[in-house]
Amino acid sequence: MTGAKLKTVKPAERAAVLSSSRNLKMARSAHAYVRGNTRQFYEWLQAQAPDSLPEGPAIWICGDCHLGNLGPIANMNGSVEIQIRDLDQTAIGNPAHDLIRLGLSLAMAARGSDLPGVTTAVMLEQLM
Repeated sequence: MTGAKLKTVKPAERAAVLSSSRNLKMARSAHAYVRGNTRQFYEWLQAQAPDSLPEGPAIWICGDCHLGNLGPIANMNGSVEIQIRDLDQTAIGNPAHDLIRLGLSLAMAARGSDLPGVTTAVMLEQLM
């Protein structure tokens, strides 16, 4: 990155610059939009009729469970597992919310990959 000039962002401008950057990333694809718009996902959940979603026990959930937040993690014995690796939005909540968000993320990723609808359906069935 020799010769590249970085723009200094004033603290008062930081929120607007970050918001603009996030919006540009989300505009790339439906999957990127779903990944970057946690707030709208939870607004959608709140708008659902009572009892339309399964109610699980109040436990620690990821809060932002999508494909980009899953990845390989090795333990001390060298075993590697796929786990949630982004925990900055964890909260006590309904575990169904994480499963619904992950399912939406899977469906959007499949849509962006031009996989046939039956493949998407099988992936979601296996998730459940």
